[in-house]
Amino acid sequence: MKTKLYTINGKQEKEINLPNCFSESIRANLIQKVIEAKKIQQPYAPNPVAGRQYSASGKLNHRRKVWKSQYGRGISRIPRKIMTRKGSQFNWVGATSPNTRGGRRAHAPKILSRLGLARVNKKEMKLALQSALSATISPEWVVKRYATLEDQKITNLPFIVESKIITLKSKDLISSLKKILGDTLFALALQKKTIRSGKGKLRGRKYKNNLGLLLIVGNDEKIKITAFDVKTANTVGITDLAVGGPGRLTVYTEAAIKDLEAKFK
Repeated sequence: MKTKLYTINGKQEKEINLPNCFSESIRANLIQKVIEAKKIQQPYAPNPVAGRQYSASGKLNHRRKVWKSQYGRGISRIPRKIMTRKGSQFNWVGATSPNTRGGRRAHAPKILSRLGLARVNKKEMKLALQSALSATISPEWVVKRYATLEDQKITNLPFIVESKIITLKSKDLISSLKKILGDTLFALALQKKTIRSGKGKLRGRKYKNNLGLLLIVGNDEKIKITAFDVKTANTVGITDLAVGGPGRLTVYTEAAIKDLEAKFK
């Protein structure tokens, strides 16, 4: 499959061959399966000794023939701690049990049950990654991915640029991308930070960020920019390409295409 290569001025320089990984059929169900498996939920649980740390002198029990016992006193079998005592007479309060003040949490979450243990087969992972790559060069999936592109017609996909683009300074790089993408797609390219409307501002989520463009460079190429995400051909994953749905706006350098071809050979 042949496609055009753009210069940094947004003009078509020549045609290059796309690797076979871009010709994979797009399996949205497989992509979603991998994204779900890769979701990270921070495990949490109470302290193992929570509810057992008190400065009162000791815990009572309910046994016969023990001087420090609740047995025979006509009280419930709730675990108690001794606050003060005079001989064998005690001032005690309930402790430890979940229904007591400062007691343990009933049926607390366990850390092991909250770790993401979902697994995906290697072949499925590879197929899902190739599907996600294919979706980035499909006009139908890109339009489907972005609500602002509804009823738009995109004809200039995929975006493969000469590797000279990584040598540009940030301002020139953004200007070059505007020439390559066009005004419609460039509006989605840069990450924007806006203040959320509503009460979410008071609840630790004041700002909203859009995802922006993904630039995939070669394994030996380096670029430093904060206006959008940058990944190398080796490190790019499904969570980069298809978060929020397959068809993320993606630009590849010429070196990245060669490295992707070598990766899936």
